[in-house]
Amino acid sequence: MASSALTGKIEADVEIKASPGQFHEMFTHKPHHVHHTCYDKIQGCDLLEGEWGKVGTIISWRYVHDGKAKVSKQLVEAIDPSKNLITFREIEGDQLKEYKSFVATLQASPKNKGSGSIVHWTVEYEKLHHGIAHPETLLQFLVDASKDID
Repeated sequence: MASSALTGKIEADVEIKASPGQFHEMFTHKPHHVHHTCYDKIQGCDLLEGEWGKVGTIISWRYVHDGKAKVSKQLVEAIDPSKNLITFREIEGDQLKEYKSFVATLQASPKNKGSGSIVHWTVEYEKLHHGIAHPETLLQFLVDASKDID
């Protein structure tokens, strides 16, 4: 990404009860089940090309953000089972009305003490122009959805 006031990276952590492997499995192999746990946010996820759990797969999310129904077509750009990491790149949909690029990565790691995980979300983006807000509400959406999935 070009270095300018239009590019950015925001991050957040959320503590969950599920193991890192369980959480990673949900987003990697079963994203079409995510809506069962947070239907007020995510209405569905469809496989458009490829196979669940494979890099290069294209999926489509239907979700509600800021009270509006939205869609997101994403490429699964990276999967690292050893790190419980998956990266999604927006290739079509509502986010590209405001952002030239939008990439979300989640990584689930074991807590230092006790059971459960820390889910780390990273969103990297490039805004189309200076009038576009940074995607803090989208990051909060991901954090809230993670809590619901747990």
